[in-house]
Amino acid sequence: MEFIDYKKLVQSIQLGKKLPDAIYLHQSLMKELPFSLSEYLNNIINKLEITKKQWNILKLSKTNHQCSLLYYPDFFTYAYPALHTSYTINLEKKTVRKSNYSESTNPPILHRKETLISFDHKDITNFLAITREGEAIGLYENTNKIGFKKNWEKLIQSKGYQLDKKGRLKPLTEPPNEPHLDKKESIDKQLPPLREREHNEIKVERHLTAIDRNKLSSPMQALARHGYLDGDYKLLDYGCGKGDDIHELEAHGLDVASWDPVHHPDGKRIKSDIVNLGFVINVIEDRNERNETIKSAYSYAEKMIIISAMVAGESIIRQFTPYKDGIITSRNTFQKYFTQAELKGYIESVLKESAIAVGQGIFIVFKDKLEEQLFLIDRQNTRKQWRQRTFKVRESIDSTEKAKRIIDRNLPLFTDFWHQCLELGRIPANSEFDFSEDIRRLIGSHNKAHQALVNYFGEEAFIEAESRKKEDLIVYFALGLFDKRKYQSRMPESLKRDIKYFFGNKKSTDETAINYLYSVGNPALIEEKSIEAYQQHQIGEWNEHHSWVIPRELLENLPPELRIYIGCATQLYGDVDEFHLIKIHFTSGKVSLLRYEDWNIEIPMLIERVKIKLREQDIDFFDYVGEFEPKPLLNKNIY
Repeated sequence: MEFIDYKKLVQSIQLGKKLPDAIYLHQSLMKELPFSLSEYLNNIINKLEITKKQWNILKLSKTNHQCSLLYYPDFFTYAYPALHTSYTINLEKKTVRKSNYSESTNPPILHRKETLISFDHKDITNFLAITREGEAIGLYENTNKIGFKKNWEKLIQSKGYQLDKKGRLKPLTEPPNEPHLDKKESIDKQLPPLREREHNEIKVERHLTAIDRNKLSSPMQALARHGYLDGDYKLLDYGCGKGDDIHELEAHGLDVASWDPVHHPDGKRIKSDIVNLGFVINVIEDRNERNETIKSAYSYAEKMIIISAMVAGESIIRQFTPYKDGIITSRNTFQKYFTQAELKGYIESVLKESAIAVGQGIFIVFKDKLEEQLFLIDRQNTRKQWRQRTFKVRESIDSTEKAKRIIDRNLPLFTDFWHQCLELGRIPANSEFDFSEDIRRLIGSHNKAHQALVNYFGEEAFIEAESRKKEDLIVYFALGLFDKRKYQSRMPESLKRDIKYFFGNKKSTDETAINYLYSVGNPALIEEKSIEAYQQHQIGEWNEHHSWVIPRELLENLPPELRIYIGCATQLYGDVDEFHLIKIHFTSGKVSLLRYEDWNIEIPMLIERVKIKLREQDIDFFDYVGEFEPKPLLNKNIY
């Protein structure tokens, strides 16, 4: 469905909660929507595999070709339910962005629920009563400050009321509780300084040793450099702490398991190719337990274990209070510092196997000796670089403390906004973010929020997203010109904003697209860009001065010139999802598509080849099941 048709259908809706840029309605009203619209939405929702149990409120944008599915678990049981999950769907691209608010201490909340259901719904009377009692005490006088749980409860309290277990209003019977000291502050006030306590009085606080990470931990980076995080190995993170490494590895699609006695006790310890025991043994104060931990972790390894611990010299150790064979910190955490040689000897003495150093305080012990030999040979090769896909908070000296505190208190909301910035490659307009009003109320504007988040997370990810989005737009408009599509009268607001942000105006956009489109007719340029991309990715079959054969999945990571070149060819043919390889011919103006019978086996057989001749605007088909003999792919590993 084109945007102009979607927009007309949305504007025709008479039900739901209507705002200037969107309409909200409960899932039960989907059947009341225009049939073509509900069918269109249901088809996309089903394709994205979002079930009806995962959402209950639909938000339809009036200005952009998108909708959102929102999940309020307590919609019918609590007066002002909190948002648990949101799914923002790009209807044109048929992609979804999921945001989780379930762990937030200050989630968005829902008001005026009666506007979201039908007039004959069994709960309409109850919902109306909830809204009227709020109106009666003036809760809706300033709607700019009621979107989040804490402000809502603070407003209610200022009116002399509080919420009962079902979220209904009741008068305050006693003044609000005074703020309490947090647990750590309370303990610190009660206990004498560490130097006044005997060792046998110390309770080691192991749960305080886990840290937040901005990037992969050093042992995981070592695994990445040596190619162990390319997806071929199953990994167990034994003592995963807060799980930042796991979140990052899962973002890359790796098969990972994790367990931690404090932060993830329900995790599964299962046999895995690789076991990571990262900075665990150095926080265990009992040597026997330390030994057993290494042995236990090693028992789950099928190929190898990577063990890391803190390394420090005597000058650092002297600054702390001695405790057993290590030191105790001011937070009552234990640390056992090793020297590099001491750590190697200790690991070898416990496991009775050789330990190979791969970094400061990082050693690998191979259970699979063949794997050990392959590692020793391969470590002479160029190291791989890990590309971060998840983002954690980092301190920024440029950000103001006020902005940082606001973000800290509302991290799920601002993380959701940051991901939308990365998806768009620019600052979202007010209508392009579901909780824009709350962002503006908290920090002033989307621009201020974006700048604060750049300081908070770092600008590298945004710069990369900005560049990538511009390339996507160039490809989109160039292929539109090739297909002779016209856009201006049917252009979504979001696309108009993209044009203004990335190109300035439509004329400049067209000029850029035309230049790129014409450039792909130059065989020398196609070869030059192929050389650059091959040198970057080192994937596929390279045939000097003739062609480059790539896996279909690499297409989206190619330079825009090659994406346009292949895109022109595939527009002549159609959908290429069923093909496995794409062959870029440098000089003949051709693109070939290759499909194999069973790609997952070691030597798949070629069963179909399609040769698209751009210059002649013609296509040749080769059937290797009937007309030609199937050909084996003997070098599948290079893909």
